[in-house]
Amino acid sequence: MGTEEEGLAPGLSSFEARKALAPQDDDLLSVTLRCRSEAKASKGDGPALEELEIKMTTTDDPLASTDWLAAHFGDPKIKIIDASFKMPGILPLPKDDYLASHIPGAVFFDVDAVSDHSNPLPHMFPSAEQFGRDVVWWMLLSFGHQNVRILNGGLKKWVAEGRKVESGQVTPKPATFKATFDAQYTRNVQQMVDNLESRAEQVLDARANERYQGKVPEPRPGLRSGHIPGSLSVPYSQLFDAATGAMKSSDELRAAFVGAGVKLDAPIVTSCGSGVSALVLTLALYRLGVRGSALYDGSWSEWGMQGGPPVATGPT
Repeated sequence: MGTEEEGLAPGLSSFEARKALAPQDDDLLSVTLRCRSEAKASKGDGPALEELEIKMTTTDDPLASTDWLAAHFGDPKIKIIDASFKMPGILPLPKDDYLASHIPGAVFFDVDAVSDHSNPLPHMFPSAEQFGRDVVWWMLLSFGHQNVRILNGGLKKWVAEGRKVESGQVTPKPATFKATFDAQYTRNVQQMVDNLESRAEQVLDARANERYQGKVPEPRPGLRSGHIPGSLSVPYSQLFDAATGAMKSSDELRAAFVGAGVKLDAPIVTSCGSGVSALVLTLALYRLGVRGSALYDGSWSEWGMQGGPPVATGPT
């Protein structure tokens, strides 16, 4: 894992996500998530998480190891996608990073290009037609592709292990994916406003806690500071090891959520600055056996607009 897309996590300056798709032995696909540091470096008890994890099989875990991916090079079914992302104005551009160094065979996925350009908000979910034409973990799940995995530690871990990389452009063979959007994977602003009263779903904020509390300005000009009233602060940076880029253990993930007051057996919606780093929370929840969580697509880029819905400040 790595820094948030807005680059305000302590000691980190930008967020990049790289995802590599590759089928598991049973024809599952594997996705690589890469993030790079560019600075110094209860309603009832519900089922026990231990029980949920015991029920998880290899194909349930959304993470794949670097060893697995390295062992499956040469498989004609392997598809590797590099979905690097940075905030506007941060150089070098993600595409330039990709051209300089990427996992062999990876093709570049531009999350801004494959988004809804009729919406002024940044990289909102595209239409099913656009995604099917342009076609990463959550987007693929949302559009009907269930067999997706994320490479634990991403390119950072891959390079640290001395594995091969390549430079230059990789051009994939054109293909069409018939996408069908499943709305249960996302929430819109009206649903989030309605939730202020019903509190039917817990809202988890993945941004740095200073931003959640409204102590620092938002990196996107014109946005208010603070958080969605009633939301819980779970900075995504708590969920991975910054030194290795790998996601933390199940016990550590559980402690981070529970310590923030999250009920893991109750409905959850994740949010962040623009709908990218919230998926680190979603991924961690998925690893703990939590299913059915959703992403607030507009996130703070929408909620924090001037004249928008109510904003709270201070600690939870």
